[in-house]
Amino acid sequence: MKIAIGSDAKGFELKEHMKEVLNHLGHEVLDETPDEDLDFFDATTKVVSVVQDNQADRGIIIDEYGAGPFMVANKHKGIICANVFDEHSAKMTRGHNNTSIIAIGAGIVGPKLAEKIVESYVNADYDGGRHQIRVDMLNKMC
Repeated sequence: MKIAIGSDAKGFELKEHMKEVLNHLGHEVLDETPDEDLDFFDATTKVVSVVQDNQADRGIIIDEYGAGPFMVANKHKGIICANVFDEHSAKMTRGHNNTSIIAIGAGIVGPKLAEKIVESYVNADYDGGRHQIRVDMLNKMC
């Protein structure tokens, strides 16, 4: 699976760690923010663009709290993003909401928990079925 990843300065260290984790799990990682001087808006926009263009299957954005990238990503057509803080939420938001991007707050989530979150998210599949009604509603909003 191709995963686009990006961060602002506050999430840069965790992003670098997550790149190693994703590579170890066998995923192709597209680092959209190789320099740490971007703010969360620009970092999010870069990841969103790659996911929208189908150059990546999913995206991960990391800043200090996750809220900013969550809001920015959800303003884009065809993107459903969730701000996640635990592995169960990461799995369920993919399964029930077909999220294409997750946001993680490095100031809230440490490296070990982030590893579990990312692994749960990339291993989760969309359940479809009754959840498609909600996904269709979300996609009509943008």
